[in-house]
Amino acid sequence: MSSGPAETPLTGQVALPERIRSPWWELGRRLLLAAAIMVGTVLLVYLDRDGYRDSGDATVADPTGTISLVDAIYYTTVTLSTTGYGDISPVSDPARLVNAFVITPARIGFLVLLIGTTLEVLAQRGREMFRITRWRKNMGHHVVVIGYGTKGRSAVETLVGNGLDRDHVVVVDPSPVALADAHADQLAVVTGDATRRGVLQRAGVAEADQVIITTGRDDSNVLAALTVRQLNPDAWIVAAVSEQENAPLMRQSGADSVITSSDAVGRLLGLSTLSPTLGTVMEDLLTYGEGLEVAERELLVNEVGMPPQSLPDQVIAVVRDEKVYRYFDPVVTLLARGDRLVVVRPAKELPWAPRPGTHNEDFAADED
Repeated sequence: MSSGPAETPLTGQVALPERIRSPWWELGRRLLLAAAIMVGTVLLVYLDRDGYRDSGDATVADPTGTISLVDAIYYTTVTLSTTGYGDISPVSDPARLVNAFVITPARIGFLVLLIGTTLEVLAQRGREMFRITRWRKNMGHHVVVIGYGTKGRSAVETLVGNGLDRDHVVVVDPSPVALADAHADQLAVVTGDATRRGVLQRAGVAEADQVIITTGRDDSNVLAALTVRQLNPDAWIVAAVSEQENAPLMRQSGADSVITSSDAVGRLLGLSTLSPTLGTVMEDLLTYGEGLEVAERELLVNEVGMPPQSLPDQVIAVVRDEKVYRYFDPVVTLLARGDRLVVVRPAKELPWAPRPGTHNEDFAADED
């Protein structure tokens, strides 16, 4: 599948909804077309029966050599199936021409239609079912992204850029555009409304470690968060809201982290107006893969007991006992085992890796 940009539809172009039919419907349609070819060939042979002769066993063949309707049906079946016993054959020139230019192409079309296409439909359906079954069997501890617009796609790019396998991301979105975009990005997609339990269950929400909710409506985000939390009490839910006044409701719905997109953009606009330089730096921090980035990493053994300001990384916060402290907080004057650091570092470095030159050093995690 091509991963290039989708073509822009022409103005006024009619786009009809794509019909999705079951493989059994497709199989039945092909069987009907094959039957139509058989009936047409039988009529063709029977109407031109004077041009055929039955030269088979005299005990079963018509002594007069004429062709009956049963003979026409028999000749059609053995001819289209390429069995060709040869007991009934065309003898007149018109009958031979019809066999050469009409019945022979009909025979080829019959075989392709009945055998080739049927096997292709069944094999494709079988492969798809096998892939889905294998995917569901291996799925677990994955990330579910509800809504694959600009925010959802950026979130996935950030996760993948930091080492998450694309096979461990599942997108839930009802939009055909989102379906095409996610498939182009090599992501599994469950098409449907994320506020419905059945859709989230097919996405494996109950076994997911994290759920990102980024639909374009705050009310849909709230309902999706409620449904996700009901299906998976332990999942870490990150949700986006457009308005700050909806953030408390989102937290009450079960979201662990809430991002207010409109406020964040507004603050960035205000900073850029007051100080273009500061706005540039903030935009750099928010842009993934370029310049500077905010990252989290473990504390190294040789960093235990040091002040946060003395580390090579620019430490801006310390996580201790699952609480976040600013680097200047008296509680984290000296770093201790089990601390995690929130730092500003070059984007080319992996956020969870030690700085270059300190690889091979042990992390200062809590000892059992």
